[in-house]
Amino acid sequence: MDRKEYNSNDILAFEQRYRAMFINSLGGFKSLCLIGTRNGKGTSNLAVFNSFFHVGANPPLFGFIVRPDTVERHTLDNILETRVFTVNHVQEAFYKAAHQTAARYSEEESEFEATGLTEENMPGYYPPFVAESNVKIGASFRQKIDIAQNGTIMILAEIKYVSIPGEILMPDGFIDLEKAGTITCAGLDSYHRTERISRLTYAKPHREPEAFAQKQNELKA
Repeated sequence: MDRKEYNSNDILAFEQRYRAMFINSLGGFKSLCLIGTRNGKGTSNLAVFNSFFHVGANPPLFGFIVRPDTVERHTLDNILETRVFTVNHVQEAFYKAAHQTAARYSEEESEFEATGLTEENMPGYYPPFVAESNVKIGASFRQKIDIAQNGTIMILAEIKYVSIPGEILMPDGFIDLEKAGTITCAGLDSYHRTERISRLTYAKPHREPEAFAQKQNELKA
């Protein structure tokens, strides 16, 4: 296989959009979700993000990255105003609509209406969920972290509510995202189905990992 090698000067010399695509693809497959918010006037907002990451389980924390606020960032503004938002996994049936939420709609326009996705409102919870999504999370804002190196912003949040189909929850707490139909993405515009290779047992020194299902069957026997 022909290999290409680049140093930091080579990368900085790339054309801007080419460099953004190159670096964004380099990190591999990423989580893909739609973040739902509502501003103080009641207008709903929906935006696709590919930077959701796990922070901790006790308390249940996650984070995501917002690009520099050199233009209007309605999702960020709404989260800072209301301090609550939703996270909704994307499925193949509506990935094009999810992609379209990245368009720069005005603050007065709802991406739900613009893309045809269904706004689902839960009693007592202010921001909207995506009705079509199988995995839905309600979250509370906890911290805004400014990243000085490039002007991006990290949002730290706590999980307050989860809604998932019962059949995707395994006995050990594992959520089967493949069964849920959750898809993933690479770069800025490439969407992918998933196929599990295996689940492995907990890693211990000097012991070869085993296939999880096989080990569970042995324990039951």
